[in-house]
Amino acid sequence: MAKALAAHLEDVSLPHKLLDGDEIRHGLCGDLGFSKRDRDENVRRIASASKLLNDRGVIAIVAAIAPYRAARLAAREMCGRFVEVFVDCPLQTLIQRDTKGLYQRALAGELEQFTGVSDPYERPDAPDIYINSDSETEEESVGMLLTRLSDLRYLPAASAEWFRKKLSA
Repeated sequence: MAKALAAHLEDVSLPHKLLDGDEIRHGLCGDLGFSKRDRDENVRRIASASKLLNDRGVIAIVAAIAPYRAARLAAREMCGRFVEVFVDCPLQTLIQRDTKGLYQRALAGELEQFTGVSDPYERPDAPDIYINSDSETEEESVGMLLTRLSDLRYLPAASAEWFRKKLSA
């Protein structure tokens, strides 16, 4: 979904940067583990990078798991222009979609502190955007995302309409 959003922003020539949680874990946050403290620091660093991008007029798309409400709230306060997108999906569907086999390993006890299996995920109380990825297609989800971002005036209003026309072509 984040890649599709980034591709759309590229198509309409809006400056953006996709910050992928896995890539950031290997670079900027390579020194962190998966304790609550380290996860909170991971979110803080991503939020800090996002703010730097936003301050320069670049839309930061963050595709990362932020399992704790307090860390998400702190990120929101740091960034200012922040949209919390909750991508809801049942564990069984996540297991089916898992190309890396991480959920199977976590369920077998081979991976400790795995979010949603052996480590908690605190669902957002009131996300800015709710996506049910189990019942919506990626295109429907991205369309909803673009519409909401347009409604919030984070994207030009024509952006969501352009995307809908592209899908129907």
